[in-house]
Amino acid sequence: MEATYDGDAVRAGRAGREQFYDARGYGRPVDGDVHLAPVEAAHLLFQGDLDAVVDGEGDRLGFRGFLASAAVSEVAFFVYRDLRDRGFYLSPAYRVRAVGERADVPAATLSGLAGRGEGTGVLAVVDEESELTYFAVEAPTLTGSSYRDVPEVTGELVADRVLVPDPPETLHGRAFYGQRLDEDGTVQLSLVEAASLAGRGGLGLAGRADAERALLDRGREVEGERFDRRLQVYDALRTAGIVPKTGYKFGADFRTYAHVESVADLGHSERLVRVLPADHTFAPRDLALDVRLAHGVRKEMTVALVDGGVEWLSVTRLTP
Repeated sequence: MEATYDGDAVRAGRAGREQFYDARGYGRPVDGDVHLAPVEAAHLLFQGDLDAVVDGEGDRLGFRGFLASAAVSEVAFFVYRDLRDRGFYLSPAYRVRAVGERADVPAATLSGLAGRGEGTGVLAVVDEESELTYFAVEAPTLTGSSYRDVPEVTGELVADRVLVPDPPETLHGRAFYGQRLDEDGTVQLSLVEAASLAGRGGLGLAGRADAERALLDRGREVEGERFDRRLQVYDALRTAGIVPKTGYKFGADFRTYAHVESVADLGHSERLVRVLPADHTFAPRDLALDVRLAHGVRKEMTVALVDGGVEWLSVTRLTP
């Protein structure tokens, strides 16, 4: 059987509809015909179910010729073949994005795969040896039940942190702000923790009339515009009842605790959070490293995209 390619769809006629669509789920029916996406036609050529595809120039293309043409991406073909071989019925409209390992992946692509809460999309990466790695991309709803009451304290700004002498036990022991500096109870706060507390009216600075402004200025001096993004994400997590702590040891901005009743009985952190601008472009290799590391320490990799608001994306390894 031969089919024709008009630059958009591959048409296989009534016989093709019966053989490919009715029996095996390829393509879509159109007025007694069946229209195949180029990647579907490439797979049928590969299997020998189609003998050739005739293009608009009248050239008769077999599998290798069609795959080498501009009609179909070889990366998309490798992904499609792999999923079909695993027994999946596929539509090219399904949220699976196929990319090569050297391709750029804009954050907007991951957002589109997540579908803003409409289920799981899939990023399929084809490496240089044509092996595939699948990543599930979702838009999670982040909530927690950690202690939320903000104690009112006064601290001293020193370089890139704030020292709070004689704080109430709730500051660190329950709300899990900062770390204890010494046995007498002094707590040191990171700049992002201190700026968040000051913005909520919970922290004053000795000798400073406007604690929040002083901390914002110092944070921007130390980190540049990255500080504002991290602070926005930190505030969003605290508002959701989640405690963010530094994720430096894991190569992330934060690790998070959704349920903190007491630091003395602290559970395992659930997520690693990377804070990025909404126009960030990922390299598939970097995504693979982040997801592999998060999985290795029993956490879920979460990306916080900042552009006015915060968009959450979770990325995990998927085995179809």
